[in-house]
Amino acid sequence: MIPLPPPPTLIARRSVLAGLAGLAVCGGTRITHAALPAAPAPGPAGADAWNTADERTTCRLLDRVSWGGTAQGARVLGTMGVNAYLASQLRAGVQAPLPREAQAQIDAMVISRTPIETLAADMEARHRAAKARPTEEERKAALKAWQQDMRALQQEAAARFVLRAVYSPHQLREKMTWFWMNHFNVFGGKGSLRALVGDYEERAIRPHALGRFRDLLGATVRHPAMLRYLDNAQNAAGRINENYARELMELHTLGVDGGYSQQDVQELARVLTGVGVTQRPPGEEPPRMKPAMRRHYVRQGLFEFNPQRHDWGPKTLLGQPLRAEGLAEVDEALDRLARAPATARFVTRKLALFLVGDNPSPTLLQALARSFERTGGDIAAVLETLFSSPEFRASLGQRFRDPVHYVLAGLRLAHGDAVLPGPERALGWLQRLAQPLYGRATPDGYPLDAASWAGSGQMSARFEVARALGAGAAAAAAPRDDITEASPRHPPALAQAAYVRALEPAWSAATRNALAQAASPREWNLLFLASPEFMHG
Repeated sequence: MIPLPPPPTLIARRSVLAGLAGLAVCGGTRITHAALPAAPAPGPAGADAWNTADERTTCRLLDRVSWGGTAQGARVLGTMGVNAYLASQLRAGVQAPLPREAQAQIDAMVISRTPIETLAADMEARHRAAKARPTEEERKAALKAWQQDMRALQQEAAARFVLRAVYSPHQLREKMTWFWMNHFNVFGGKGSLRALVGDYEERAIRPHALGRFRDLLGATVRHPAMLRYLDNAQNAAGRINENYARELMELHTLGVDGGYSQQDVQELARVLTGVGVTQRPPGEEPPRMKPAMRRHYVRQGLFEFNPQRHDWGPKTLLGQPLRAEGLAEVDEALDRLARAPATARFVTRKLALFLVGDNPSPTLLQALARSFERTGGDIAAVLETLFSSPEFRASLGQRFRDPVHYVLAGLRLAHGDAVLPGPERALGWLQRLAQPLYGRATPDGYPLDAASWAGSGQMSARFEVARALGAGAAAAAAPRDDITEASPRHPPALAQAAYVRALEPAWSAATRNALAQAASPREWNLLFLASPEFMHG
């Protein structure tokens, strides 16, 4: 759909907007912080670091540990104090109470009402039936209907994520769920993964997002979404597929410079033989096999370890022999990978990139890696170390938001205390900004650095999203991307928001000048949401 042209008042202010955009992005991809306030001076590390936090610092803290500041979040933080708030976020439970209207939307979803085993079996049966239709026309129609329903399942998973990100009081858990979904990335568009990504997020990632890395790693290894995405469902003795083993080392644990060899990749691929997915109905007898093999057979939902497909030969990984057998051999290998110092360095560096910025200091990285090793990969403990660091506090307000952070922060600021009729518009904006949920085709996940999201095309698209958010389009029932007369008459009153008022003393002269020229609340909202101050968090 072609976006409508901006109103005449905005055409007259193109120079103002161009000035703001130039401060947010310079030279196409290079970020400049010229328009941003100076970072808070680093204070002492530890719990006392937050004793002197002012209102602007606490607002920026909310931006960083949550999906964006809201009036309710500020009230909770103000009542609890920073240290108690951070502690509550780090130890939050998996299930968080959502507003009734938001929870009702989730409860009505097919993925909420249907067990994944039933859902996957039904969609597989429909696919086979569609391909077996007697005529080409019937096959095309049936496959089109099947594809539409598969897309709807992925859309439900994405909508559920947005509802939780916008309304959950356990903001850090929801934010870390996105981080780990990106770290252990699967692409919804491959094969039957559209039906599986919601369960992958719900059962493999969210329960462990603030738990132990080893538990999280093991959950991803046993989920059919990962096994199908990286082709381990086809990995068997005599027909070795190294794809998952390579990414498991390079992207999930040790990192590309983690000290492993091609021989280690081959050995890990042999370890993973027989780890796959079953399509047999629940309760059906396992495949026939010799009695000696039968005791090694494991089925958990759609996950299956088939010992007949496993390579039972001796193996050496990272210079040491593996002593277990069967599925226990897989767990021994995962234990070794999770405990490796290279894994501690690689994983904690990504956490620092996500929560601090593009160039974390060696001192911070060493502290995080030590915390990871000392606690056995306790994610919450590592984050506690990070939050206590002077470098974290100094980075507040300086991190350029990627699209998912930008859209969700805008939703929470404009509508965080009022439940939207649905998140379809937000999902459309993420698509337009080139960061759709479950949409990264390669296993490396979306980039975490600022430069990847700071091109001129990205900024132009953000202008359109800012225009829609500022006009209140997210609150409209119709899932359209443009702004029409159907949009709400009264845009969100962002100028009166406590979050905005707290940041106002640090606005640059260019931002003040632009906002002073706004001819309407809708235009004021657009200018603020397009400003460098809101582009960073």
